[in-house]
Amino acid sequence: MAFKGSVQKVTNDFWAPVLLTLQISLAAAVIAGCTGIAAAAAMHKTSFKGKLLAETAFMLPLFLPPTVVGFLLLILLGKGKNFGLHVLFTKEAAVCASVVVAFPLMYMAAKTGFSAVSEDVQEAARIDGARELQVFSRILLPLAAKALTAGLVLSFLRAMGEFGATLMVAGNIPGKTQTVATAVYTAMETGNTGMAALWASTLILVSFLLFLIVRMLEKS
Repeated sequence: MAFKGSVQKVTNDFWAPVLLTLQISLAAAVIAGCTGIAAAAAMHKTSFKGKLLAETAFMLPLFLPPTVVGFLLLILLGKGKNFGLHVLFTKEAAVCASVVVAFPLMYMAAKTGFSAVSEDVQEAARIDGARELQVFSRILLPLAAKALTAGLVLSFLRAMGEFGATLMVAGNIPGKTQTVATAVYTAMETGNTGMAALWASTLILVSFLLFLIVRMLEKS
């Protein structure tokens, strides 16, 4: 009975951060997907003073150290207390951190996909009476579908591997905010290399398969 209880505990300890990581990554990919596509669509046909600055700001989280991103989010989310929002050290905080670091990848993929769509096709639709919303929904989105799908997968992968910013704003609370990345860190700190290897192998396998999908989309 003791052996069975130990096995069950190890199983629960393994799956808790894995399932939480998948939940957070999926939520972050959906949010980054919607905001990234919207931002790319807005920038696609517009030209205004400060556009370069805006696009630079969009891409900045991709190059900043995760701890710096986490520090900025810590300040921003901390101010939410003034409005009755207690987000820090919750699953929602982990999602926020993941969205911020995943957004640049989605924006870049969407922008590339939209730019590849022929202007002649879009103009022909306008001549036929299509409104801008129809051009976007019936031409831009379908023709850029591969790039958008790749962006969503990459956003999911980036969110799944997030560590520094998540640790700062969500902590590393087992069963509540502990993701695979932070769980591996804790396991190594406590000398539990076997569990760390198991989590790391799972993350590597999932990442490999998903990135393979992205590569296949590029080749198709």
